[in-house]
Amino acid sequence: MASSGYLQAVMLLLAVQLVCVRPSDAEQETGTVIPAESRPCVDCHAFEFMQRALQDLKKTAFNLDARTETLVLRAERRALCDCMPTNTLR
Repeated sequence: MASSGYLQAVMLLLAVQLVCVRPSDAEQETGTVIPAESRPCVDCHAFEFMQRALQDLKKTAFNLDARTETLVLRAERRALCDCMPTNTLR
């Protein structure tokens, strides 16, 4: 029956620890806190993202336009070469 006394003592210590130990603050974060005034707002981040996306789209459109122009010139040259003898093109 000594084990039941030991068990009761352990349970009592656990209960005391649960009551005495305060929970850690969820608001405390490790690391550096940046003041709200110096952080960019969500709208600023969205604007920057959209600006970069627009620049990427412009580059892609320019590359596609240049590629299309090259392909059209090749097709015109082939069509021209099919109509005329090759020695007159030089």
